[in-house]
Amino acid sequence: MVKPPQHQTHYTRQVQILLSKIYGRSKQQDSMLERAIHYFNHQSFMATDQALSESHLELEKLERIDRHNHLLNICREIIDLTEGDSFEESNRKSAQLLGTIQLISPTEGKKVPANNEYCKSLYKAILSLRLLDRLLLDIEITDLYIANVLAEFPEQPFAEFDCDAQRRVIAQIKIPLLMAALLQDIGLYQSEAQELLVGADSTKNPYRTLDRDERKKLLTINYKQTLKYITDGLSVPVYIGSSKEERDQFVIDEQGKLQFLQQLIKSSFKPKQTVGNLLKVPQIYTSIIFSTKDSYNYKVLPKVYQVLNKNAELGACSQKIVDALYQITGMFPQGYGVIYMPQEEGCYEYAIVNRLYPTLPEEPLCRIATRKLAFIGYGHNIEVKKISNLYFPHMAKKIANLSKERLNEILELLSSNYKERQELDLLPRCWYANEFFSVKTNQKLWNKVD
Repeated sequence: MVKPPQHQTHYTRQVQILLSKIYGRSKQQDSMLERAIHYFNHQSFMATDQALSESHLELEKLERIDRHNHLLNICREIIDLTEGDSFEESNRKSAQLLGTIQLISPTEGKKVPANNEYCKSLYKAILSLRLLDRLLLDIEITDLYIANVLAEFPEQPFAEFDCDAQRRVIAQIKIPLLMAALLQDIGLYQSEAQELLVGADSTKNPYRTLDRDERKKLLTINYKQTLKYITDGLSVPVYIGSSKEERDQFVIDEQGKLQFLQQLIKSSFKPKQTVGNLLKVPQIYTSIIFSTKDSYNYKVLPKVYQVLNKNAELGACSQKIVDALYQITGMFPQGYGVIYMPQEEGCYEYAIVNRLYPTLPEEPLCRIATRKLAFIGYGHNIEVKKISNLYFPHMAKKIANLSKERLNEILELLSSNYKERQELDLLPRCWYANEFFSVKTNQKLWNKVD
C-alpha cells in the first residue's frame, strides 16, 4: 500500500490507508478493486466448458476465501471508524470520516475525476450506515430480512439495543450493507465494461459523459458482473469448530447475509420503495459530491438535494429516504468550506462543516477556521445561521456593500499568496479548505472543545 505523508495525523493516515485498501492501485495488487480486476481478467481467459484440475479448483477456492476475508476486514475497519457506544458518538465518528475524505481530496484540477472515483465507494458506504440507523429509529424499514434480525430482540427498541443486540445487527445487517455499498459498481471493471469506458485501444476518457445507449449497456454489464462477482468471486465462510448447533446457526447466518447482500444489489438498480434505497440514495448523493465528470464544481455541492429530489420525483428513488438523508447531512456536505459574517462585523470568516444532524438543514454545524481574519487550528464549534452564510444571495449582497479595497484587504489576509488572491472571487460563496487541512495541526476539527 502507498505510505501516506508524515504531515498527517494518525487518523488522517488511517483514512488514507483504508482508501488504498479499497480502490488503491499498487505493484502488490492487493486492494479490493485489484482483487476484483484479477478475478474478471481470469474469467475472461477461461473457456466456459474448460475442465479444471483439482489443484486449479483448490487455488480458485483459496482466492475466493482471500477476497472475502479481505473485504470483511475492510468492513470491520469501517465499523471501527464509524460505530460508537451511542447514536451521537456514531454520528461524530462518521462525520469525521466523511469530512476527512472530503478534505484530503482535490477540488480543482486534473486529478479530481480519478480521486473522486477512488473515494466514492467508501463515502457512500458510510452514508448507507447512518441512513440505516435513521430508518431503524424511525421504524421506516419494512424489509423482511432486517425485521427478522431485529425480532431476535423483541424486548428492545432499536434505540435501546444492548451490546449483544448491536453486535448482532452489525454482523447480520451492517456488514453485508457495507459490502454491498463497496461492491455496487465493481462490475464496471470487468473487461467488456472497461472496453466500453476506455475503448479497445484504451484511448477514450473513462470519465466522459456517455450517450444513452452506452450508459444503458454499461448499467446492464455492471449489474450482471457485480452479482456474478458476489456469487462466484467471493466464498461463503466455512465454520470452524466442533459444535453442531453452532455450525447449523453459522450456516443459516452466512446464507442469510449472502442473500441480503444480493438483494441489496438487485433492488438498488430499481429501488422504488424497497431496501435498495439504502444504496441508491447515497449513491446519487455521492455521485454529485464526488463527481467524476468535467462539470464537477465544488461551489455548487450544496445543491445536491436538488438532484436527489428530482430523482425522487422521477421515481428513481424514494422521496422518504431522500428526506431522511437530508435530515442527517443537511444542505452542506461534511468538510465543506463555509464563509460567514459574524454578527455586524465588517469582515467575513471561514468555517468547516464538521457535524451531522444540523437543527435546520440550511444552517450547518461547523468548526471555525479563522478568527479576525487569521487562520487558527484551535477554533470552536458554531452553527452558521442562514442569515450569516455567504452561500446565500442575501448575505452576498450585504457583503457587496463593502468597498473593493476592503474586500481585497480581507482576501489578502485569508490567502497564502498573491496568485491565489487573483484567482479568488472578491465576493466568495465558499472557500477551499484543503490547503488549511493539509497542515497537521489543523486536522483536529472533531476533537472536543467544550
